Amino acid sequence: MLDFSLPPRCAGCGDIVAEVDLFCNACWGQLRFLTGGCSRCGVPLAPADDEVCGDCTAGKNALHRSRAALAYGEIPRGVAMRLKYGRKIALARTMAIYMKRPLADLSPNALLVPVPLHRWRLWQRGFNQAVLIARALGREVDPDLLRRVRATPRLKGLNPSQRKATVRGAFAVRPGESLKNRDIILVDDVITTGSTAEACARALRKAGARQVELLAWARVLK
Repeated sequence: MLDFSLPPRCAGCGDIVAEVDLFCNACWGQLRFLTGGCSRCGVPLAPADDEVCGDCTAGKNALHRSRAALAYGEIPRGVAMRLKYGRKIALARTMAIYMKRPLADLSPNALLVPVPLHRWRLWQRGFNQAVLIARALGREVDPDLLRRVRATPRLKGLNPSQRKATVRGAFAVRPGESLKNRDIILVDDVITTGSTAEACARALRKAGARQVELLAWARVLK
């Protein structure tokens, strides 16, 4: 009776599907799963690259590794937006299901730490989508370890240098917390340039974390 009155719906378009958390054939065909790629950031490699992409070879990052389930596109964007702004919180579980494969590439005993919202944005939205996703992954989570101590404007429309400057010093670890020899996996919905995650990683490394990795639902590719 429940399946008849409230049938499972595609996470992408809302069409009826066989089971909860599935995508219909049309939406599934539009998903680009990120497998293989750069051993550090997970993006597809250029023909001239070996195991590490050019950006990771040239850059000096606080993040040890990063992974995302999907390349950012219309369907992943829609799912993330409906979770954040449409309050479809069940989508956090759907996203986590597909994020478990790239999670297996990261440290098995690491603590999951959601990328935090500033308290004013958390008050406006009512929840942090990264916390919901992290809890749905089925690993140990500390939702309050990392704090956004300074409100920042939205990063949309800013170039990478502007994004980095905007979030510099915006995060801090919980007072009195020692992360000596701890491995941390940051959890977020979308990686755009990685500036926010880098700022979080620097705060965690400053508090003693051995290595910091990043896991996301989708990643914007160049």
